[in-house]
Amino acid sequence: MISRVHAKIAMAVGVMIFGLISSVAFAGDAGATSGRGSDDFGPPRGAAIEEVLVAPPGVPLPIHRNDPARVIVRLQTREVVKEIADGVRYHFWTFNGSVPGPMIRVRLGDMVELHLQNDPASHMAHNIDLHAVMGPGGGAAVSVTPPGHESVFEFKALRSGLFVYHCATAPVPMHIANGMYGMILVEPTQGLPKADREYYVMQGDFYTTGDYHAPGLQSFDMKKLLLEQPTYVLFNGREGSLTGADALTSKTGDSVRLFVGDGGPNLVSSFHIIGQIFDNVKVEGGTLINHNVQTTLIPSGGASIIEMHTLVPGTFLLVDHSITRAFMQGALGQLVVKGPAASGIYRSISSGPMPAGANRIAMSEAAAKPETNDALGDGKRVFGQICAACHQADGTGLPGAFPPLAMSDFLNADHQRAIGIVLHGLSGKITVNSTGYESVMPVFGTQLSDDEIAHVLTYVLNNFNNQGGTITPADVKAVRAAGAKAP
Repeated sequence: MISRVHAKIAMAVGVMIFGLISSVAFAGDAGATSGRGSDDFGPPRGAAIEEVLVAPPGVPLPIHRNDPARVIVRLQTREVVKEIADGVRYHFWTFNGSVPGPMIRVRLGDMVELHLQNDPASHMAHNIDLHAVMGPGGGAAVSVTPPGHESVFEFKALRSGLFVYHCATAPVPMHIANGMYGMILVEPTQGLPKADREYYVMQGDFYTTGDYHAPGLQSFDMKKLLLEQPTYVLFNGREGSLTGADALTSKTGDSVRLFVGDGGPNLVSSFHIIGQIFDNVKVEGGTLINHNVQTTLIPSGGASIIEMHTLVPGTFLLVDHSITRAFMQGALGQLVVKGPAASGIYRSISSGPMPAGANRIAMSEAAAKPETNDALGDGKRVFGQICAACHQADGTGLPGAFPPLAMSDFLNADHQRAIGIVLHGLSGKITVNSTGYESVMPVFGTQLSDDEIAHVLTYVLNNFNNQGGTITPADVKAVRAAGAKAP
């Protein structure tokens, strides 16, 4: 967190820059203001419209008018302390108190009258640069606003597309890194095709003095910013912002439109939804449309409009496919699709041990090692093949990402719950040995047999300093038959 002395210096620098660039901007307008024509800045036909802003991932309603209008948009810059992850707080700088700031939705040809207020409690001057603006600094030149003040300017929406906005007060990277970004959609005159659901997602990289998941109030780390080594890479400003109870939702057969942006300030996003193929992608938020896309590249300060159909029920993961960021830095969300099974598109055919003779090499190796033929040996095999990748070979897990199985109070407390987790997967928040985790455990019930699940759980319970115990294939079969879901 920046000190008050540094904040005052930075604000003074920002105000000086404001004076310089504003004098140039207004000098360019001098003598022209009184003579400007209605084609340039006169209010379009119809009454002024007050933009109704909603918090992300919500999206303003589609536009259904035929004529351009004067649209009044009110934003307030606020410096707020809130959680960036469970038990971790951070001093965010925001538009309207959220990261990203609310999405603005206007129509091609609209005159936008933007009011920018700076909360009197702020320590810094702030402004706004909208990539949809054709004018000096995208509006930044006329919107540097000290705490307790308001700036008003107007611009005509001359190009349709999805555009990023952000604070551009010095030091610009620091303001963006603290969460000061959002998006503005300029709809074409004919509007966008109807979608059953629309959502707003922005990725950003955050630089804290503490390590990933270090608890308590964390301050901004300028050295990490300069090295482009973020502590967190997040969707919508918080780890878990789009998971569990906050996951995006849809029904089978729905058309879904995502407005996806990358606030940066440094990293490019390789946006992907595991188990989905994008029907249409408006590349960089413009007019070029790509079809049948698996992963789309979104530059820092850029955006993309993604359209798809959710045909199969289940939980689909939103990730930055620079995949370390998803599973070890927080860039992970969920799209939960409900509806009837789509067996003609996707279904499990069978699961269980390999047929006799299917893998003679593996069988001959097992025969050479008699310990792999008993329950604990089979459990050790399954653990090494599947579990160790995330929970590590010694069961200690990965701090901040995957919980430990060693000496696990969570595992030892409820064996039936453990069976349910392996069968049906787990998403959401859990606490293991007094530490919070929110990683995603995949579903293994279709991949592993009842015997394999029983054996691997028995192996874990009797190793890694756990309390012991036995889980039988009959136990697993009973939980499977009951359809018990992991909490």
